[in-house]
Amino acid sequence: MNKITSFFLLVFLSASCTPPNYDEIPLAPVKIDGKWGFIDKNGNIAINPQFEGAADFKEGLAVIVLDWKWGFIDKNGKIAINPRFEEAWPFKEGLAPIKLGGKWGFIDKNGKIAINPQFEEALWFKDGLAPIKLGSKWGYIDKNGKIAINPQFEWAWDFKEGLAPIKLGGKYGFIDKNGKIAINPQFESAGVFHEGLARIKLGGKWGYIDKNGKIAINPQFEDAWQFQEGLASIKLEWDGKWGFIDKNGNIIINPQFEEAWWFEEGLARIQLDGKWGYIDKNGNIAINPQFEDADDFQEGRARISLDGKWGYIDKNGKIVAKPQFDYAWDFQEGLAMIRLGDKWGYIDKSGKVVIEPQFEKARDFN
Repeated sequence: MNKITSFFLLVFLSASCTPPNYDEIPLAPVKIDGKWGFIDKNGNIAINPQFEGAADFKEGLAVIVLDWKWGFIDKNGKIAINPRFEEAWPFKEGLAPIKLGGKWGFIDKNGKIAINPQFEEALWFKDGLAPIKLGSKWGYIDKNGKIAINPQFEWAWDFKEGLAPIKLGGKYGFIDKNGKIAINPQFESAGVFHEGLARIKLGGKWGYIDKNGKIAINPQFEDAWQFQEGLASIKLEWDGKWGFIDKNGNIIINPQFEEAWWFEEGLARIQLDGKWGYIDKNGNIAINPQFEDADDFQEGRARISLDGKWGYIDKNGKIVAKPQFDYAWDFQEGLAMIRLGDKWGYIDKSGKVVIEPQFEKARDFN
């Protein structure tokens, strides 16, 4: 064997023996023999099952539970933050909520305490602010742990489209990021803003307001969902039917359905005569109601149930994975979790089983 051939053989063998770097590879938590680990999309064990609990990777780190303490690992399975917390949630905007000594605080990605545990409850950061509960009141902190909006609310949520819903004096309103009351607490209930409008309940009826707090669509509905893809599902009478309105409050699709959800990928799931199907934005039946259960479209596929088994359809209503599974979940990163008997595996979008059902539990790829 000449020197050049030997050199290239050495390079090939070195490369083939190098363990994969999972930093940019989607991984999914799975449970084997009572322990959680992670697999790649080929079904190979990427991180050995060794944890009592594990969550999806977020911002490069995943929450794990080891010896009943919470910590974080990186995508190579290396302990990035030692398990020492009573509870922990995934990272968002560079910080993660953790519980220590019965109180919630935040850590950075080095595991350093960024904001001392001092809160009764804490949610994730969004747009630089996080809702926290101090005593019995909710307020907001910035990423330095400084109180940005004084704890004064009976309830608070995160910001969406620049405003956050809060509860004060038993009524719901909205604040801006400076903590100023943007829309006076006056509603019996309220949701977050979606596409410029928020649903609110007033006088026992649901309607919608704009970001100035002006009534955009009069409260008149027995029930209503958020706007998505320009339309919102509404119910006119308590024992009546569901239809859809536009942002001017015009009835676009007449109330005729027993149930109706929001639009995803151009289609909305509806129930008619006890069966689930899908409509388009003109209200036309796109996929005939025929299923015992159904979910929204994700990545061009929707899970449906027929004769007690779960399968998948495409947006033309064609069965791409025949109903054969005892349970199924939405597609993410091109794969979907399915359960056969008491074991979980994964299929691809053609319906082919690509990772055999073998896991006690499983979660999405991230």
